[in-house]
Amino acid sequence: MNGLQNVEESYQSELIRKAIHLCSLAIPIVYYFIARTTALSILIPLTLVFGLSDVARLTIPAAGRLYERLFGFLLRAHEQNERGHHLNGATYVLLSATICVALFPKVIVITAFAILIISDSSAALIGRRFGRHHFMKKTFEGSAAFFLSALVVVALTPKVSHLPAEYLIGAAAALIGSVVEALPITVDDNLSIPLSICAVMWALYNILLPSINVFSLDALG
Repeated sequence: MNGLQNVEESYQSELIRKAIHLCSLAIPIVYYFIARTTALSILIPLTLVFGLSDVARLTIPAAGRLYERLFGFLLRAHEQNERGHHLNGATYVLLSATICVALFPKVIVITAFAILIISDSSAALIGRRFGRHHFMKKTFEGSAAFFLSALVVVALTPKVSHLPAEYLIGAAAALIGSVVEALPITVDDNLSIPLSICAVMWALYNILLPSINVFSLDALG
């Protein structure tokens, strides 16, 4: 009975974490309407604040105890102090957002981050509740949820010219993202997923649609 209760409590905690994670959809939504320089002027200070508070949590015992008391229920097992020095997911989300916005065209960043937030949440919740078959580090059911929800995101996110090849590029990136999410690597998903999706989309745009202006959306804002 205790084991079942612990599993249910763990799933409830995951639901809370993913509900908060969904608030990060503000990043791609707001970025659509503002310029890259404006986005970076917001993201860089936020990343520094979250990053420094995270470092303080991990290096200053009093700060760590306060952080755990206030936000410990949101931390994943590997992020808790006694399990090692790992930054939390929010810091990685902001760090990867800053890197992606600085390096890649807006249309690609918006798609990559929407996939990260929606599909990673879908994979975690479906995988934990219904996962029965192992697939690398995760479950087949969770990875399938990631890929299918990512295809929906690709269908709905902005495109440069709405060419069929753009949807193919998005689908390929969705597949790569679902594989990266399941890989047994130590890099945090909030960093590895959007960076891999951005890199794949950027490469495929250059290969399949070399004449298209991928930076056309960057003029918005």
